[in-house]
Parts: sequence; C-alpha cells; structure tokens
Amino acid sequence: MDHGPEISPSLYRAGQGEPLVLLHGFMSTWHQWRPVMADLVPYFEVIAPTLAGHVGGPPYDEEESTLAAAGDAMERHLDELGVARAHLVGNSMGGALVLELAKRGRALSVVAIAPGGGWAPESGEADRLARLFARQRRLARAFGPIVPAVIKSPWLRRVAMHDVMRHGELVPPADVVQMMRASLQCTIFPRVIDALRLDHARVTDLDQISAPTLIAWPRHDRMLPMGRHADRFRAEIPGVEFRVLEGVGHVPTWDDPQLVARLIREFVARHGGLADRGAATARA
Repeated sequence: MDHGPEISPSLYRAGQGEPLVLLHGFMSTWHQWRPVMADLVPYFEVIAPTLAGHVGGPPYDEEESTLAAAGDAMERHLDELGVARAHLVGNSMGGALVLELAKRGRALSVVAIAPGGGWAPESGEADRLARLFARQRRLARAFGPIVPAVIKSPWLRRVAMHDVMRHGELVPPADVVQMMRASLQCTIFPRVIDALRLDHARVTDLDQISAPTLIAWPRHDRMLPMGRHADRFRAEIPGVEFRVLEGVGHVPTWDDPQLVARLIREFVARHGGLADRGAATARA
C-alpha cells in the first residue's frame, strides 16, 4: 500500500514495498537514520517513528517503566500506522524494542545493531549505564550554551560524540546540536534510568523469537561493549546470526552509512525479499 511520503518530527515514512521499521536509540529521534535513508527507500516502505517520550514523538503514557511496557506502546503505534508485521531494525534501545516486538510475532525479520537489554543481571552494567546517561545529560546541560559555536571544529565534534561514535567529526554541526537538544528534551529520561536501576530494562525470553534475526555489533562500541553485552543474544535467540561491524561505534549510521544500509538490505533480501521496485532498480 502506498501511503505517500510523510516527514515530521514524529515520523519518517517514504518508499514502497515491504515495510521496514527503523527504531532509534535512547534520547535520540528518527533523525538518527537519516544517513541511510537514501540507500533504503528505493527498496522498501521505510517507516521510522520517533519513540514515545522522545522529543517530537508521542507521550509515554504507560504506567510501568519496563521494556515490556515500552513494547506495548510501540505495538499500539504500529497498529495506528497500519503495520501488522514488518522487517524490524533497531539500534541500542531500539534494538531491544525490535527484539521485544519479535517475541510478539510482529517481525518478518530482525536486524538489531548493538541492542540494549542483553547484560547479565549480576554484571553491574545496568547501573553503569544509568550513571553514564546521567553524566551525558549533565554535560549537555553544562555545555549546551556554547555547543553551537564550538562544535564547528571537527576535532571537538569527535570528542563530543566519543561515547557513541568512532567518527563524530563526520556529523554536521547542525545535527550535533539537534542531538544534544533532543537528549535534553527526552521526557522519558527519568523513567528509563529507574528501569535500569530496578533491572526492568533487560530483554527476557529471547528463545521466543522465531523470526530470522541478525545481531550486529560495532567493533568499537564504548556504550555497550560487545564482550559484556552480546553473549545472551548469541546464546538464547534460536538460529541467530551474528556479525561484527568493523570501524564503527555504538551508533554506526554516521560512522559508515553504506555499511549499515548494505547490512540491512542484504539480510532482508535473504528473509522476505526486496520490493519489486527496488529489485528492478538494482538490476538496472
């Protein structure tokens, strides 16, 4: 079904063919996926919503602060968008959400890039992440007034984005400012921190995922280091494929957009097929 293109703070939707849903990470927006859109829209109906409780997205109205409740909110949003099942792609928090949705039968296939929620409860990683996010927000508040001026320096962009990217200098200054403002306006922030501290943010029952699933981990992920966060996904998801992404950090869409777009296209092509329009374009 052709819905026509739609671009707003809450949603990006364009293209035709099989639905491909892209879910961004914590404190971000759908803009996280902009570097890969041009390489995906010729092949799919690309649907990238801003998550509930994030700037531009719908309010987060769930009573609970758990990954399961976030999955409930996302399911309702998919229903509102008229999407029953789709190829699901997510990064970080978005990766945890696509795995949660896959457990519920909403996935044709899954590509989870450095998904959250994979740590062992005794690892202390949830507490570390809560502290890290709190530190990032304090720094954003402290340096917010001077960021638009100083971020013009590629070196300073690389330093500023150190936690989430390997090559932050590739992000245009205006996008760095947008990311910082989005993080400060993320209304769900305290609830996510509570969920981390109460151990309500892990993905459980991974053995219930039946859709073809690819877990992809950036080699240089400082936020969710592969050695501490990937093992449960590799061990517990039936038939899971695993791939290491070289040369990129936790949010790889800016570090190497071609790598990310190719990863998605090739996996979906093996598990559902590319849209006729995209396939024709590829053959031309």
